[in-house]
Amino acid sequence: MFRDSPKQKHHWFGWGMGAIFVLSLILRFWGLSRFNQLVFDEVYFAKFANNYLTRTPFFDAHPPLAKYLIAIGMGINSIFPFGDQSVTNELTGSLRSTFSYRWLNALTGALIPFVVSGIAYQLTRRYTYAFFAALFIALDGLFLVESRYALVNVYLVIFGLLGSWFLLLGLSRIGLWRVGFLILAGINFGASAAVKWNGLGFLLGAYLLWAIAWILLKLPQLQPTPSEERIEGWQSPLDNLAQIPLWHLLGYLGIVPLIAYSLSFIPHIQQNPEFGFWELQRQILSYHRGIGNTPEVHPYCSSWYSWPLMWRPVAYYYEQAQTPGGNVVVYDVHAMGNPILWWLSAAAIALLALTLIIKRFKPTTIRWTALFLVINYAANWLPWAMVTRCAFIYHYMGASVFAFMGLALLVDRWFRSPQPQSRWIALATVGIVALAFIFWLPVYLGLPLSSLGFRMRIFLPSWV
Repeated sequence: MFRDSPKQKHHWFGWGMGAIFVLSLILRFWGLSRFNQLVFDEVYFAKFANNYLTRTPFFDAHPPLAKYLIAIGMGINSIFPFGDQSVTNELTGSLRSTFSYRWLNALTGALIPFVVSGIAYQLTRRYTYAFFAALFIALDGLFLVESRYALVNVYLVIFGLLGSWFLLLGLSRIGLWRVGFLILAGINFGASAAVKWNGLGFLLGAYLLWAIAWILLKLPQLQPTPSEERIEGWQSPLDNLAQIPLWHLLGYLGIVPLIAYSLSFIPHIQQNPEFGFWELQRQILSYHRGIGNTPEVHPYCSSWYSWPLMWRPVAYYYEQAQTPGGNVVVYDVHAMGNPILWWLSAAAIALLALTLIIKRFKPTTIRWTALFLVINYAANWLPWAMVTRCAFIYHYMGASVFAFMGLALLVDRWFRSPQPQSRWIALATVGIVALAFIFWLPVYLGLPLSSLGFRMRIFLPSWV
C-alpha cells in the first residue's frame, strides 16, 4: 500500500515536526543581530521597508509585498521591543536594531518546512514522506541564510508553496470547501508574484499540471489498470484536476491571483504617485531589461544551468580579524546550499523525470507525485533560460524545494522497503545530508573560522 495504514499511530510525526521547528527557530534566531551592517540586498530591502514607515518616496525594481512585511516586522518590534535591542544602526534611514528588520524573515523561514510537509502529505498520505521532505528543507543552507537577513526570497517561496498546498487541499474536497481552497491558492500564487515576478513559476506549474490532466483524460491507454489502482490504494488529489473547467481555472488561478497582485501595489502607489499601476509595471520591466549579465555587472552572476550543481554561490559577508595571538579569523556568510543535499536532489529529480519518460506515465498516485515534483521543478527553473539579465543562485530556491522533495520521495521508498539494504541506504542518505549541514554550518551563520577551516569549506575556486 502506498498510504500509511489508518490504524497506525503517528505520534512520532508530531514530535518529529516539533523538533524540526525548534531546530529551525534556534538556527535562525541565534545570533540574529550579527552583523551590525546591511548584508547584501538588505541595502535595498531593509531601506525600502523603512521608507514605508517614514513615508519616504522611492523607486523599487520589484513588487512591494515583501518590503511591506519587513516593515510590519520593524513596526511591531518598535512597539514591542522584544529580542536583542543592543545592536542598532541608522543604515536603514532610521535608528533601528538589526533584530527588528530580520526577525520576521527568521520566523517565516522556520515555517517553510511545515508547508512542505503539508504538500508532501497531501500528495501521498504518507507521514514518513512528509517528515523527510520537511527535514531536508530544514537542513539546507541557502534557506537558512536567506531567513536570517532582511531579504525577500523566503516570502516568495512560502507564498508559492502555500498556493500549491491550498490547490491540493481544494482538489481533495468538493463543494464550497473546494472553492474556498482554490481561492486561497489563487491569493497565495498572486502574493508570490507580488514579491518577485519569478514567483509566477509556482502558478505556471499549476497550469501545466492542469493541462497534462486533461491530456491524460483523452488518452485511455494511459489510464491505470485496476491492479495498479489496488496496489496504490489511494487516489491522488491531482486525479481531480480534470474536473476543473477552463473558465473555473481562469477564475481561481487567473483572476484571483491578478487581483491579489494588483491590490498589493495600492499602498506603494499612494506613497509614490509618480507612476500608476501599469506604468510602474513597465518601469520595473525596463529596469530588469537594462541589467547586463557580465562579471562587471556583479561578480557573482551565474547561469541558470549551473544552479543544480551549485557552481557559483554568493558571498553575502566576508571579514577577516586577528586574534591576540596573531592568528587570522574569518567571518564568512555564504549564500550556498547544503552541497550534498543539492547534488543528491538534482540527481533525484532527474531520475524521477527519466522514470516518467521511460515507463510511460500512467496517472497512479506515485506517478502523479513524481509528475507534480518534476513539473513544478521545471516551471520554477527552466524559464530562467530565457532571462538575459544577471541572475543569482538564490533564484533557484523555488525549484530546489521540489528537488529536495524528490530526494525525500526516494528516501521514503527506500526506508519503507522490506529490503534491509534499502533501509540502510535511506538512513545513510539522511545521515550524510545532516553531517554536511553541520560541516558547512559556520559559513551559513557567519561563525569564526581559521583560514584553513574556511578553505576546507569553500574549496572550489568558483565558490570564492
